[in-house]
Amino acid sequence: MPKYVVLAATGQIGQLTAQNLLTNSDAHLVLFGHNASQRLSQFAGDRVSLVDGDLKDPVALKNAVTGADAVFLAYVASPSIVQPLIQVLDETGVQRFIAMSVPDVYQEVAGPFQAWYREHTGLVWKTNYVETIAAIERSDLDYVILRTTWLYNNPAKTAVNVTKKGEPFKDAQISREAVAKFAADLLTGKENYHRESLGIGEPNTEWTKPSFY
Repeated sequence: MPKYVVLAATGQIGQLTAQNLLTNSDAHLVLFGHNASQRLSQFAGDRVSLVDGDLKDPVALKNAVTGADAVFLAYVASPSIVQPLIQVLDETGVQRFIAMSVPDVYQEVAGPFQAWYREHTGLVWKTNYVETIAAIERSDLDYVILRTTWLYNNPAKTAVNVTKKGEPFKDAQISREAVAKFAADLLTGKENYHRESLGIGEPNTEWTKPSFY
């Protein structure tokens, strides 16, 4: 039975990913987060370990990820979290790592969406999220970075438009359910991307702004 770890599992995307994995795989899940045992009690069962912990605690992280087949960081983290986490993954021999991020770290947001995105998100390429991505790309992990556009909830919208590093990013929105499904499919191997930084958005949303604004 494979073992997948979801870090920051108490967030919406973490919970949606966990539910997807429980429904569509036979994996054992480790759900790690603040007060996870209370906040994620609905997931309690034979296939789930709930771990209370902080992303800045390397000992707790090491205990959680040891023996994992893959790890998903369901949170857009700073370098102060990601750099020690990479070390923990190296020390425990975990290779497969999926991490959330945001678009425009490479100044790749383009098209009608660019002006609105930069007005409402800021100049991402001038933030420390650039160093977060650089740290992952420098690692020897089998990583996938998910540069995820503006989020909303819609379980009927699970299709994903994928752009790769070096390609323009134009999609204005994506549902959390789509992100969770894509992350789960990366963990289980249904999606076959390796050592890639991917922009993910909803197909046919090359708009000036998300539909919910």
